[in-house]
Amino acid sequence: MSIKTIVMLAGFMVAGTFAEPREEVLKPYDGASVRGADPSTLSGKVMTGYQGWFNCPGDGAKLGWVHWGRRGFKPGEVTVDAWPDVSEYGEDELYDTGFRHEDGSVAKVFSSHNRQTVLRHFKWMRDYGIDGAFVQRFANGIKEGDVRYHKDKVLSSAREGANRYGRTYVVMYDLTGIPDEDIVKVFDDWRLLRDKMRITEDPAYQHHNGKPLVAVWGVGFNGQIKRRPDFDECRTLIRKLKADGCSVMLGTATGWRAQDRDASPRGELHEMLLEADVISPWSVGRFRDLPGVAHHAKHYWSKDIAWAKQHGTDYMPVVFPGFSWHNLQNGETPIAHIPRLKGQFLWEQVVANKQAGADMLYIAMFDEVDEATAIFKCTDNPPTGNGGKFLDMEGLPSDFYLKVAGKAGELMRDEIEPTGQVPVGTD
Repeated sequence: MSIKTIVMLAGFMVAGTFAEPREEVLKPYDGASVRGADPSTLSGKVMTGYQGWFNCPGDGAKLGWVHWGRRGFKPGEVTVDAWPDVSEYGEDELYDTGFRHEDGSVAKVFSSHNRQTVLRHFKWMRDYGIDGAFVQRFANGIKEGDVRYHKDKVLSSAREGANRYGRTYVVMYDLTGIPDEDIVKVFDDWRLLRDKMRITEDPAYQHHNGKPLVAVWGVGFNGQIKRRPDFDECRTLIRKLKADGCSVMLGTATGWRAQDRDASPRGELHEMLLEADVISPWSVGRFRDLPGVAHHAKHYWSKDIAWAKQHGTDYMPVVFPGFSWHNLQNGETPIAHIPRLKGQFLWEQVVANKQAGADMLYIAMFDEVDEATAIFKCTDNPPTGNGGKFLDMEGLPSDFYLKVAGKAGELMRDEIEPTGQVPVGTD
């Protein structure tokens, strides 16, 4: 056996059942690229968050069930509240679960490790008019190993999907749970992506203010939220990214402007946020009903947008379709904790931000069935044959929220006028 053959086999042995060595996903993209959404600016765009954190046994990641359940994915071991509509997925994209439908058939789900599935999701973004995605890259999982490989694989698939279907994508580092001393190491990962994947040279990679955009989520929260990172270490990371020639978007606290609620009281907070190009406060779960939307628009979004314009920075508000973590919280909270109201809850947020002066929007999230914020295709008939309890779609078609997201884009680009009712049919 030749030395070359031994090296090649070693690469596949490390990778287990993967179709390519692990380093393969870090090479520069050399496939087809279609120009669709404008990659030069966030202005006028509706983007969505893409978690890509779902794994199943047999998907090649060697991680087992991740983000579907705790110790397996079966009754009593569930961490999701919505069920994806998998009727369009190929058989090679589906994985058996411990749940059954009413007719006794085995219920199946997807894995984000499957390249074909991620490509499918980006095709849906194209089909329904979503401009692109912030691909989540959790900083506490970017060390070497199977978790790191999965993140690299998802990013590689998302990059291909964005290029194939004329979408854009952004790397978003989520600092949740990362030790303070590791925050600056995020920059090392970013340099790896630039050097190996040549990610900022990719035709589909999103730029803003003439520079490649990188997002950092979890900055400027107060100590009441224990998982949030150190203020000074975050500032160091921001400056390193800026010095590397990047535009930076910061995902920060709802109360950042007045420094109330979940925001840091540090006097330097505004100074730090203004080092970024885009401020994007997190709003998921900060209000629960339509009066709450109106209150948030009046006291936060409208004042935030005015402040940002006054200080010469851009502002990307976050909207969400609803929220539920009944299964994630072991049944201690009601199903549909924040009701979707057949799209009215999401649409009123979209309209409120447009009227407040927003020209870009972040929809949380594309695929997060964990807390039922997903806008991708979910089923109105989740498995209940052996005791499952999941949200349905309130009688709506599975692609309803993708259509709402598309209408949000039209509204941001002034292609339609604001309306009081959701401008999407229910057939």
